[in-house]
Amino acid sequence: MKPLEGYERIRFDRAGRILNVTIDAPGPVNAVDATLHHELSRVFLDAQDDPDSDLIVLTGAGRAFCAGGDTRWFEQQIRDPRTFRGIAPEAKRIIGSLLELEKPIVCRLNGAAAGLGATIALLCDVVVAVETAVIGDPHVKVGLVAGDGGAIIWPQLIGFARAKELLMTGEMLTAQRAAELGLINHVVPADRLDERVAEVTGKILANPRWAVRWTKTVTNIPLRALAAQLADAAIAYEVLTNMTDDRREAVAAFTERRPPRYTGE
Repeated sequence: MKPLEGYERIRFDRAGRILNVTIDAPGPVNAVDATLHHELSRVFLDAQDDPDSDLIVLTGAGRAFCAGGDTRWFEQQIRDPRTFRGIAPEAKRIIGSLLELEKPIVCRLNGAAAGLGATIALLCDVVVAVETAVIGDPHVKVGLVAGDGGAIIWPQLIGFARAKELLMTGEMLTAQRAAELGLINHVVPADRLDERVAEVTGKILANPRWAVRWTKTVTNIPLRALAAQLADAAIAYEVLTNMTDDRREAVAAFTERRPPRYTGE
């Protein structure tokens, strides 16, 4: 299979040397299911190998960027924990391939980014958000450890104290608050989103290709080392929490639209 072929949940288009990558999953919020999770584990490798692009713009279709895991997929993982355990290599590849991508990647944050969606956005090099977007990592609210990259990238961007509070509460932030904390780069009205993305990408592409790529590569060395240190344990803890009673209750309560009744087990 050639790069950029065989995708069901991600689509591509080009603007000169820019490769636009759009998460386009069924449903209104681009929730992650098994198919999208697998495609996210290969798309950044394929983008690196694409000979016709020098910069990637990552966005979501519709009103959301990527609002975390699909509830039906969660229910399947609870019924059969082997399905959760089986995606651990993909989870590590998503983090690693984003950090190893030499080409600059700009996140066009067109709407909500939660959980894995937030991790993917924050692992990009520049985040340009529409002012109505929200971002957060509510893994704990569905009974899981923030194992798919949140515990890695959030402290590096906003410090441990703020990151731990937000990861342990699962709070969602407005785009403006995220920018004030230093979590993302730019916040603009909807009618200026594409204009600001074009400004940022234009400034990057105006510079020599290899100077840009290798500056990014060097800057990401500490993040790659940190991911190598933490990813196995983070994902393993997340796999363990998938088998707890409170995880089952969290998903059931969300599905049934009622307050959860946790037991601590």
